[in-house]
Amino acid sequence: MSQVIPLGPGARMLTTREAALRLGVSLRTVQLWVEADILPAARTPGGHRRIPHNAVEALALSTGLGGEPQARSHVALRSLASSSALDARDAPSQKARPPRAEGAEGGRGLHRLDVLLVADDDDWQARCTEALAPFSPAISLRFAETGYLALLQIGQRAPDLLITDLELPGMDGLAMLRTLERCESIAGIRVLALSHLDERELARRGGLPACAELLQLPISPEAVAARVGRWLLMQRSC
Repeated sequence: MSQVIPLGPGARMLTTREAALRLGVSLRTVQLWVEADILPAARTPGGHRRIPHNAVEALALSTGLGGEPQARSHVALRSLASSSALDARDAPSQKARPPRAEGAEGGRGLHRLDVLLVADDDDWQARCTEALAPFSPAISLRFAETGYLALLQIGQRAPDLLITDLELPGMDGLAMLRTLERCESIAGIRVLALSHLDERELARRGGLPACAELLQLPISPEAVAARVGRWLLMQRSC
């Protein structure tokens, strides 16, 4: 994605700021998606990153994302560049539950912890949902079927806990976790990684991030729920 390309006056290319504005996400999120090849990008002879307009529009249409139209004024673009408050939490996911509920007193009360479950098996998702139901007052559960879709959701709103199968279609779980680690988007996220591979084989393939805990498959949804329960207790005791 570092190819130098000529940009004529008729080229429909967007800056990363314009792409972020169109999609309603932060500049850092757009950078993450470029790093993960979710958005194609090239560099001008001056070294500036440019993203094809049609790729941004296709992503907006396929995911339901959407900020302001491309006719947005330069004043708004400067506002985007200077606003540190705009982050990936501003763009809700199609599968995401409502934002976590903070306590009423100054936002310091207990809040629902955000859990993202990544698996391409609908039955497994349903069984995990049932097993995690007893924790529903304390957690908000959302889903992704592939590493690609998980990166989109994490770019929009980083979860507190990521539960992911490592054997996923397309971009697998290891590639997804390495992308998050490379973009520093994994900071603060606890990861439970489910795999048929043992620790030696995973180490041979590059290993898991330090924040990840391996749960060996086959494992029951109830056992996953028990591990989530222990994690909840640790969070509440902090």
